[in-house]
Amino acid sequence: MDRPKLLSRLLITSIDPYFLEKGNVWFEEHMDEILEARKNQSFFQDNTLYLRQGAEEGLSLLLRKLDEFGYEKVFQVRDPGEFSRLGGTLEIFPITKTNAVRIEFLGNTVESMEELAVNADEETTKTILKKRLQSQKTFSDLQDLKPGDFLVHIDHGVAKFAGIKSIGSVQYYLLQYAQEDKLFVPVGLERKLSRYVGFADPPISRLGSSVWTKTKKRVREDIEKTAKELLELYAQREVSLRPPYGPPEELTLRVQHSFPYQETPDQIQALKDIERDLLKQEPMDRIVCGDVGFGKTEIALRAMIRAVEQGYQAAILSPTTILALQHFQNFTERVKDLPLTISVLSRLQNAKEEQKTLQNIREGTADIIVGTHRLLSRDVQFKNLGLLVIDDEQRFGVKQKEKLRQMRTGMDTLSLSATPIPRTLYMSLASLKGLSIMQTAPQGRIPVQIFVERRKESVIKKAITQELDREGQVYYLHNRIGTIYTVAKHLNRLFPRAKIRAIHGQIGQQELRKTMDGFRDKEYDILVATTIIENGIDLPNVNTLIVEDATKLGLSQAYQIRGRVGRSSAQSYAYFLYGSRLQEKAKLRLSALREAGLGSGYKIALRDMEIRGAGNILGKEQSGSVNALGLNLYCQMLSEAVEKLKHAR
Repeated sequence: MDRPKLLSRLLITSIDPYFLEKGNVWFEEHMDEILEARKNQSFFQDNTLYLRQGAEEGLSLLLRKLDEFGYEKVFQVRDPGEFSRLGGTLEIFPITKTNAVRIEFLGNTVESMEELAVNADEETTKTILKKRLQSQKTFSDLQDLKPGDFLVHIDHGVAKFAGIKSIGSVQYYLLQYAQEDKLFVPVGLERKLSRYVGFADPPISRLGSSVWTKTKKRVREDIEKTAKELLELYAQREVSLRPPYGPPEELTLRVQHSFPYQETPDQIQALKDIERDLLKQEPMDRIVCGDVGFGKTEIALRAMIRAVEQGYQAAILSPTTILALQHFQNFTERVKDLPLTISVLSRLQNAKEEQKTLQNIREGTADIIVGTHRLLSRDVQFKNLGLLVIDDEQRFGVKQKEKLRQMRTGMDTLSLSATPIPRTLYMSLASLKGLSIMQTAPQGRIPVQIFVERRKESVIKKAITQELDREGQVYYLHNRIGTIYTVAKHLNRLFPRAKIRAIHGQIGQQELRKTMDGFRDKEYDILVATTIIENGIDLPNVNTLIVEDATKLGLSQAYQIRGRVGRSSAQSYAYFLYGSRLQEKAKLRLSALREAGLGSGYKIALRDMEIRGAGNILGKEQSGSVNALGLNLYCQMLSEAVEKLKHAR
């Protein structure tokens, strides 16, 4: 048996993108240069540690540094970026080494350092750590944090947030553990923290106990089993390769230059994410999560243009006829000067138009196809469909989703959602779907003012009067077809000069189209509607929404409907009204809705999972593990386990 290799010196660096780009050999070859840079360069002073055998080094100070560097405290070290401590012994796997290292301390003196048999593949390690940095950035968004909220510290476990405290000139997150134990986490170290999202109040243990590290160890073992099963589910998709896309061509550049607005930073990042996916051999499976009106459709159009450039057809699947018509009109306007053919397939077409569209799809003369679930019918035969865009996947039923799964093997898929359903969100958090989050509002957008109030005629009258006085328009949501015309007549009595129309899902398609076109052209002041408007056309002059019975809506659905207003620079208002009594879950939903700001769709989806319970991917057996760690940390660990198994195959 080989004797352990003793070390006389050891360099430890932070888990930083700069160092992750370097190979392990680089650190050996440039050790002296790094030590020289530590003398006068703040970056190296702040992000490196240098240990020598026999040198004085306080163990507590070293542990604090490892925390700042982004290393994770575990029960047993297995992977780079981890450390564990037992008494005066520290085991650490620095990203500068191919093996873990055991450091023995005698008081504050480094007595010995030796390499352990624990090793790892360098390429796999760097890939996983880069993903960890990305996921930590996603999960460490602590905006709107309130005292009493549960937080998870990756090294110390679940705690209650007790506020921001200042000690001298430094601000800290104060975390409260069991028996009044407290932990102060410096502002700036948010990557160690994430919100706790679970389906029951989490247990809180004492700070420094072994409960948390043992819990993570147990859950990690469960996660590795889950990761294997998930990879089997995705195995068929993984082996279905296609040629990587070539570089963007003239069509892409012309559509890009014809965009009449300034792209938001999140739009630019989403486009980069998609481009990176398309340059691979594996088919893209990405979800773009962003609020209504944050530019997801523009992302979809540019992705479809990229597919057409490569010789493919591209299709966008819309949940409603209204939305399909809007996409068709918008896309046609954007590409009117380009040699492209856009077709629409929905119930708005007559039989002759429908047969012509089906022929164009079959023969490949239709480059971009916009449609409702009609696209999933047996008589729709694409010549060469390369990209499918799904607008709000959660709106499609079980049979339709099964058809989608069959279509998606070997094909690029892009899903758009303001508030993704738990299963889709879960898969994206676990790195089985790519996830691009758009939280930056377009320039000039003003947050919708939300009111949650008991339903009173005085509230309704005041809200509508205020909007009509500024020559705006109103959505009035009444989600019962049997009484919708009665409500419209009542509003006519309250506002005799207003022009009012009512729509619902059972009226004819031509009448629906005519009514929506008329509302867009300001022929009507108030539109009384069912939730058919949830995925409607963009109307910048409609800036007041009244939801008559908000308790009947789920949180994600209410948030989506709220996005019907606020599409311009004018101040908009949304009134979510309720009857005499509020049940506890309804109260939680409306409270979360009232607190939601611009770009909160992703947070709303997580909160919705917390209120309703998420279910899970494979079965109920993971619920205990999710509750033990919180969904965020669970998905981070699952993502890393999946990535490790991918590289091991």
